[in-house]
Amino acid sequence: MKLYICYGTWKPAPRPGGHPCGNAYHALVGAGHQPELIRTYGLGMLPEFLNLTPGRREVKRLTGNQWVPALVTDDDQVIQGSREVAAWAHANPA
Repeated sequence: MKLYICYGTWKPAPRPGGHPCGNAYHALVGAGHQPELIRTYGLGMLPEFLNLTPGRREVKRLTGNQWVPALVTDDDQVIQGSREVAAWAHANPA
């Protein structure tokens, strides 16, 4: 499985609720998964022409937008959003 993230998998974050990429990653690891991390770099809120990294372009191809985190499961299911990834991890432990 592949987890597309921005830059890292921070657990603490200077924002309420933690960092979305870290939340998704730690939910997967907590459920026993070991996702391949794909760093997309860039910043989701920027216009597309400023987010032309290969990772962001791949996320756009998979989901229709450039927001991360995005998970591609081993059976090619695409799940986007930290809450959605965490819910999938909880429902599908390794």
